Amino acid sequence: MKLTSPETFWPIAAGLPASYPSLQKDIHCDVTVIGAGITGALVAWHLAKEGIGTVVIDRRDVAHGSTSASTSLLQYEIDRPIDKLARLRGWDNAVRAFTRCREAIDSIGRISRRLGQSCGFEKKSSLRLASNIAHLPGLRREFEARKKAGFPDEWWSARDLARNSSLRNPAAILSPIGAQIDAYRFTHALLSDACSRGARVFDRSEVKRTKVGSKGVALALSSGAVIRSRYLVHATGYEADLALPKRMTEWKNTYAMVSEPLDSFEGWPAKECLIWETRDPYVYLRTTPDRRAIIGGYDEEYAPAQARDKLLTEKTAMLLRRFRQLFPRIPIEVAYSWAGTFAQTADGLPFIGFQPEARNVWMALGYGGNGITFSLLAAEIIRDGILGRKNADAELFGFHRAIPRT
Repeated sequence: MKLTSPETFWPIAAGLPASYPSLQKDIHCDVTVIGAGITGALVAWHLAKEGIGTVVIDRRDVAHGSTSASTSLLQYEIDRPIDKLARLRGWDNAVRAFTRCREAIDSIGRISRRLGQSCGFEKKSSLRLASNIAHLPGLRREFEARKKAGFPDEWWSARDLARNSSLRNPAAILSPIGAQIDAYRFTHALLSDACSRGARVFDRSEVKRTKVGSKGVALALSSGAVIRSRYLVHATGYEADLALPKRMTEWKNTYAMVSEPLDSFEGWPAKECLIWETRDPYVYLRTTPDRRAIIGGYDEEYAPAQARDKLLTEKTAMLLRRFRQLFPRIPIEVAYSWAGTFAQTADGLPFIGFQPEARNVWMALGYGGNGITFSLLAAEIIRDGILGRKNADAELFGFHRAIPRT
């Protein structure tokens, strides 16, 4: 499955921070992680930090799946507003999901600082825009629910927006809780540190057959090598859905573009905050440390890569037009644009846990718009499960709540 179009921004900007060999001989380990993107890297880092012998494999180059296409906004807000999520999962669960995403942002920041590498982590405010007047009642309900849950968000009227920006939306919610990162560099930094703790990483190593037994898992690779481990973790992001008997997510195609470096961000509020809209599908925006702007969105129903990528020119023009509507005083030129495929769950929450029929096979899938924060939570849940520790989030994100999509 081709998760992205060929030319995504982050690998071009960063180059190849590290290279890894393919696996050509049989090996043993405690845990095999399939997937060397942001999820697999966070899982491997947490396991290696605990002294657990971990092997990471990927059929692509490291971080060249969905991670290479991520716009890497870190938000505590989930695609489902908290009041709507409460109707699906109950108030306490909804508040906990939002709270844990907030805490995950802080955890990612601490890890980034601990790694001591430039991963582009930066705290940011997040602005949720009412796309039109008809969306005001829903946005107000969302704001009141957030305040009830104790989050320190502010209501911005049209006058507040006009005073602080070039935005002409009818209202917005401004949250001080948010951040951004370079997921590609972060993935490489995590794997480098995990390797220093004994983990082993192999890319361009494709699994052809998997044999799961009560005492362990055997993976036969296309090279003829076999990996034997006690546990297996599927961290292949949206492709992990293919490993399940029934579909658990709904796939979508999305589009993004990044500008050439900008001379100014005139009209962009709150020190170049993260921005996203209430319309569905919404557009979302952020900036980069080298003074570029990224805008993404205009999602489509899933279509295979060839059909998805045919729309890239049209979608790039739409994104550019929307940017100019929002920020008419910022001259902008497109540097790169790309397309990608992602997955959504019915309630906006991920599925994290062991397979019901194989308790030594763990899954992390269905991340939607909160992929990186959910990846951090998945790494903690899987680490604790393998170590036999209780994790309070396991029940919230487990497979028991699933309504399979067929």
